[in-house]
Amino acid sequence: MMPILQACQRLGLIEATESPTDLPIRTYGTPGTATPVLTISPQSSPTVAAGVAHIAFIRTRDRVQGIRRALSLLGQNPVAGKRVLLKPNFNSADPAPASTHPDTLRVLIESLQEMGASGITVADRSGMGDTRRVMENLGVYALAEKLGFDSLVFDELTEAQDWMLVRTEGDHWENGFPVPRRLLEADAVVQTCCLKPHRFGGQFTLSLKNSVGMVGKYMGRGGYNYMSELHNSPFQRLMIAEVNAVYDPALVLLDGVEAFIDNGPDRGTKVWGDVILAGTDRVAIDAVGLALLRTLGYSGIAADGPIFAQDQIARAVELGLGVDGVDKIDFVTDDSQSAAHAAQIRELMLQSG
Repeated sequence: MMPILQACQRLGLIEATESPTDLPIRTYGTPGTATPVLTISPQSSPTVAAGVAHIAFIRTRDRVQGIRRALSLLGQNPVAGKRVLLKPNFNSADPAPASTHPDTLRVLIESLQEMGASGITVADRSGMGDTRRVMENLGVYALAEKLGFDSLVFDELTEAQDWMLVRTEGDHWENGFPVPRRLLEADAVVQTCCLKPHRFGGQFTLSLKNSVGMVGKYMGRGGYNYMSELHNSPFQRLMIAEVNAVYDPALVLLDGVEAFIDNGPDRGTKVWGDVILAGTDRVAIDAVGLALLRTLGYSGIAADGPIFAQDQIARAVELGLGVDGVDKIDFVTDDSQSAAHAAQIRELMLQSG
């Protein structure tokens, strides 16, 4: 099932029996234009993700084995026979944890191929550099030739019809935000994020913030600058959460082997984080990720207070994007070191309130 269809069903916008052609798309725009708009209407009583979020928690400095162990622990195959859009963290060409580590990208793609994905497209929009050059400098195109996957630069989708304008009722965007149709048409969306703060107002940049790279700076070729709006808004962190309502991830992988504990997203004081996380709940991933940053010495604005009260996370919970407390997170481990570390993180999250 397409992730956009799943998102609309979760938010109560359409019934599970409806087909993708029944999605709530209407024509909207100024005279002489035909801007397709997808309107997402959350229920008046937000739907918190039911049940428990299972988070594979691996303590390691070995990305290759750590990722394989995490995916094995999850025991899921959400990509068999599906066209996968894989969103890395290519905000800049700076080395990990500023961007996705080459080993992380390689082993994740190999794993998705082994799971039987019918095709994989690695896609992104860089916020601090030319995306094509960023991908080239990070070795993406060479890896694509070796492993046989496709790549897509969102910035190069310059026609308005390549994009869909999304409105979420009660959101903080002035006139919605654009997402590429390729995102909406994917059978499964997988993303991999890093572990770091965000000095430009996001406070931290984990899986929720990583989704901003799938939002267009423009609606096609030039015009209104949506990224300028985001980064100059006092509601930036709420808006970050809101862009996530447009899709449901099939898999989220957080590479926390290394982390920044200040500045971010492109530079900072680098420390060993020694963790790989995997799951499908972005709220749970980000809550655990923020707790990890706190244990590593992060001292920014989000270093204090209840983790689930942080703006990005709290707004995502309101939108029904994930669990609403640590009591609904199940840490899945496969050795005593990982179990002990996970227990430490759980205790910190409980103590935060």
